[in-house]
Amino acid sequence: MSKKNQDKLLIFALGGVGEIGKNMYVVQYGNDIVVVDSGLKFPEEDMLGVDIVIPDITYLTENRDKVRGILITHGHEDHIGGLPYVLKHLNVPVYGTKLTLGLIEVKLKEAGLLGETKRILINADSVVQLGSIKASFFRTNHSIPDSVGICLDTPEGVVVHTGDFKFDHTPVNGQFADLQRMAEIGKRGVLALLSDSTNAERPGFTPSESKVGQELEDIFRKAKQRVVVATFASNVHRIQQVINAAMATKRKLTVIGRSMVNVVAIASELGYLHIPEGMLIEPEEVGKMAADRVVILSTGSQGEPMSALTRMARSAHRKLDILPGDTVIIAATPIPGNERFVGRTVDELFRLGANVIYGPTASSAVHVSGHGSQEELKLMLNLMKPKYFIPIHGEYRMLRQHALLAESVGIERENIFILDNGDTVEIQNGVARKGNKVPSGIVLIDGLGVGDVGNIVLRDRKLLSQDGILVVVVTLSKQDGTILSGPDIISRGFVYVRESEGLLEEANRLVTQTLNKLMSDNVNEWASLKTNVKDVLGRFLYEQTRRRPMILPIIMEV
Repeated sequence: MSKKNQDKLLIFALGGVGEIGKNMYVVQYGNDIVVVDSGLKFPEEDMLGVDIVIPDITYLTENRDKVRGILITHGHEDHIGGLPYVLKHLNVPVYGTKLTLGLIEVKLKEAGLLGETKRILINADSVVQLGSIKASFFRTNHSIPDSVGICLDTPEGVVVHTGDFKFDHTPVNGQFADLQRMAEIGKRGVLALLSDSTNAERPGFTPSESKVGQELEDIFRKAKQRVVVATFASNVHRIQQVINAAMATKRKLTVIGRSMVNVVAIASELGYLHIPEGMLIEPEEVGKMAADRVVILSTGSQGEPMSALTRMARSAHRKLDILPGDTVIIAATPIPGNERFVGRTVDELFRLGANVIYGPTASSAVHVSGHGSQEELKLMLNLMKPKYFIPIHGEYRMLRQHALLAESVGIERENIFILDNGDTVEIQNGVARKGNKVPSGIVLIDGLGVGDVGNIVLRDRKLLSQDGILVVVVTLSKQDGTILSGPDIISRGFVYVRESEGLLEEANRLVTQTLNKLMSDNVNEWASLKTNVKDVLGRFLYEQTRRRPMILPIIMEV
């Protein structure tokens, strides 16, 4: 039997399908696995105390000898943020463009992995052999320079991953999407296309980033005092537009926020940002300059509690304050779920007397998306002409809408696969079908702990945050089982002790009564004692308060 008939092509996501963030896609042929992107996402509101979320890479670690490399499409957090955690378990080469590798190297340095990680520079003309899979690349437009789509030539056929993309015909950096290369790939024949669905619900075309530049310049000219611009740190094109507008209006620029400072430094060093000599000033110098001669470029467009803009809005920033009459531009749309944080920050800025430009009407002028709208998604489908289509990057409703767009341009409904993380598409001899599910899920990062916080810990945290904790401490005699001291009841986050003495005295009496009864019945295993105390106390407290605090009995013997 030939090798082609034995081996199957598998395509699946470990993160990034049916959600925004932590993108990670896997293409496997036989004993060769290629990973595309390795992102993170930020926790949802019910993930109390969790810092970030990354994909579960159990499948990759179990098949680590087959993983040939990780290909990165661009340098956004939801595509590179998981690398420091993944590379601790998979020591494989990472392939990326110049700016992308520059941003990755900062992360690897912080994680102590820079020396042991092989980093391979690629560009749109590179060809990389990864076992039986040959990778080539094509230039795309996105809100960060050096973005590429990936073409994987497998023995079964060509698989194309678009990365995040739009078609910007007047790009800020003059790097046009390579439509000719895309058309050539499509002409050769595409077996399967994985395409960005983020704006699949938005009709028409996404406007050009260059449209934002003129609007920013007009706002800068009209502003009578300082201008503060908050945007995504990784939106290098937007940062360049701010620099250009500052130059045109003869303003100096200061940069605040750790991630913004890092990106500006790396992008400038690598030649992706062009800042006129003498324009940059330190935050400490802002107060010494005329108010109409300063621009402050800041993080915090999503209302993040510890970001520079949010701290300025609360008058809690060490170096800068918002003054009455300052103009604040929030040049981004809120990520779903962040609207409340942004609204709170905007309120605080208005209280301080700032003129705030924000929201849908303002955003249409000072922010454009980095993702293609419906007509651009159709154009990508028509250029590639895939046999099979897998919508990626987006919530389920976006994937569904993208599938409908694919049908409208002639792709057969049975050839479209909407997947969940871990679902596989299995292709053999040119025929695709849903395959077996692979292990998938999420890994929660809390401080230095990776994966040590799970559903049980989150449930406990939620319980603690809702109803608090009650600790019951009792000391028993080892000889006869009598109570030597206690029960002492300690309340944290449940009731205020001084105002609930009667409730706690009754709780104390119930615990004593329960323990004495158990001892008289010769029940002396600690597990039974603790369970009975928790049950009796839990029922009593719920009857009295309609709350269910976490009850933690501590029983000692002397």
